[in-house]
Amino acid sequence: MSEYKMPVREQNSNKGSFGKLLNFAGSKNYIGAAYLSTISAFKIGTGFVALATEKEIMNSVASLVPEAVFLTREDGLKYIDEFNVCSIGCGLGRDIKAVTLFRKVISKLQKRAIPLIIDADGINILAKLRAEQDKDILALKKRAYHNDIEAPSYILTPHPLEAARLLSKSLGEVLSDLEGSAKEISEQYNCITVLKTHRTIIANKDGIYVNQNGNSALAKAGSGDVLTGIISGLLAQKMGLYEAAKLGVYLHSRAGEIASEDLTEYSVQASDLFKYLPKAIKEIL
Repeated sequence: MSEYKMPVREQNSNKGSFGKLLNFAGSKNYIGAAYLSTISAFKIGTGFVALATEKEIMNSVASLVPEAVFLTREDGLKYIDEFNVCSIGCGLGRDIKAVTLFRKVISKLQKRAIPLIIDADGINILAKLRAEQDKDILALKKRAYHNDIEAPSYILTPHPLEAARLLSKSLGEVLSDLEGSAKEISEQYNCITVLKTHRTIIANKDGIYVNQNGNSALAKAGSGDVLTGIISGLLAQKMGLYEAAKLGVYLHSRAGEIASEDLTEYSVQASDLFKYLPKAIKEIL
């Protein structure tokens, strides 16, 4: 029997039964990141997904994922209290508008005990603001606990270079001790850490879990956006943060393996991963 379990889906249900995710993602140069992170959340079972993004790219993403609700970044901030999970960072950009948005999202969520996942540009902005001793960012680690349980309320999903920025270390230092680096991020930021490597490491301040699946097919642009969507969707379905991170990483890596059987590790694209996600899910049902 598999150690992994999908969230239970009651038959007497509606879209609200399976969570409402608000995804702050995308910018004019990173339309694909908005698409990949949004559709992957649907594919993992989320009932309602809203993409808060720049007006200029809404039509492009809507043509690819018409099931989503589309909000401007400003409206996303306005309606953030209507959602039970939030993600930020995929293709967000790092310009002043993105930094301002990031700070406002963190400020809005400071007193709310909903799960938050920070990826990609969100991580880089977080590292920059923390290095500058930004008061709102320093307060992030003290935000309300999810479900009133004494545990971290957000997830960081860095690759090794982003991990180095979070820790103010060199890339070499991180690579020489991946497990220690993941644990240190969790301790410093009071978060769950998903350190994306050949064997992705999921860490909290009490321990680590190393995923044993995956291959080089995952080493493609956009793969991390798919992972963020998967984990966010599991959080929306009320999984715990550590459990959602472990399951999300496993399903993402297993989808890559299954896709590789058909397409080879050379030819799998990030947009193939969520297409093979149902096969990975079926294996553990």
